[in-house]
Amino acid sequence: MTVIQFEEFWAGFRASRPINLTCIQSCSVNLQNTRPPSFLVFACCDSRVSPSNILDFQPGEAFMFRNIANLVPPFNQLRYSGVGAAIEYAVVKLNVENILVIGHSRCGGIDRLMELPEDGSTENDFIDDWVQIGLPAKAKVKAEFGHLPLDEQKRECEKEAVNLSLTNLQTYPYVRERMARKALALRGGYYDFVEGCFKLWEVKSIITTPIHN
Repeated sequence: MTVIQFEEFWAGFRASRPINLTCIQSCSVNLQNTRPPSFLVFACCDSRVSPSNILDFQPGEAFMFRNIANLVPPFNQLRYSGVGAAIEYAVVKLNVENILVIGHSRCGGIDRLMELPEDGSTENDFIDDWVQIGLPAKAKVKAEFGHLPLDEQKRECEKEAVNLSLTNLQTYPYVRERMARKALALRGGYYDFVEGCFKLWEVKSIITTPIHN
């Protein structure tokens, strides 16, 4: 086990401070004017896939929400209120014009989703309950790619889980309403850090009938 000493954090801050300070100063006009961000970004907690590093977001450009496997659950006022609050705040208060969900290669959350026991049993307190949000994506992958090796199925599910999250986003009434009047665009992204490539796609169809969980 490697224990990081506090001094190492300060050393990291001191090393990055000149770069960060220059960036902030160059963005100072936007920051001082409290210009709202244009993007709400959902990404995984994985330290290898920071949206700011992948897409070079500058301070003030994106409202970030990161969780295990970058999953967005359907609208539900009784569960997952943290996700719902982020969506509502970004769309209603900040008036973001774009929502981007970024999946990535070798995602541990998707690994667990694909390996969930069929009998519904769990091995942990929170992880299995959370990744079960992605069960519809897993079912689709199993139906279409069940003949492939498990590693390839997982790769397909990493992308399909993004599509599921994009669908679930449309169960939030304020998202659907703004999409209908073309004030909000939904996009999916997939970052393969092994190959060093990034794919991007846009939601073209709008769900007009609410989906209930």
